Amino acid sequence: MQRLMIADGSDVVRKVGKRILSGFDFLVLEASSSLEALVRCEAELPNILIVDSTMDGALELIGNIRNLPQGKSVRIYYCVVEADLKKMMMGKRAGADDFLLKPFDRKILTQVFGSLSAAA
Repeated sequence: MQRLMIADGSDVVRKVGKRILSGFDFLVLEASSSLEALVRCEAELPNILIVDSTMDGALELIGNIRNLPQGKSVRIYYCVVEADLKKMMMGKRAGADDFLLKPFDRKILTQVFGSLSAAA
């Protein structure tokens, strides 16, 4: 079972994401801050990390994950509210692999993560 962490300051986003993604056989972990996410990742890296771009320290979190042993193996999704090229490029430079647009729903998460869970 793949481990997936949602790092987002919104309880609602984390709960909805967890409910949907757990249905794809992911072990879903939650972090409400960049610091909490980093501490949890230092203890055990997830396979996939979703980082909310509006969270304080989001870019630093991505960079810190990449600097951890095995940190380059984590698939990081930078979650943005709109397709803002400047913000997306900042995420990419920090080390994000891909992007998600918020608010996400079952359809979007199925498109992105449905095939990843089947590939595990």
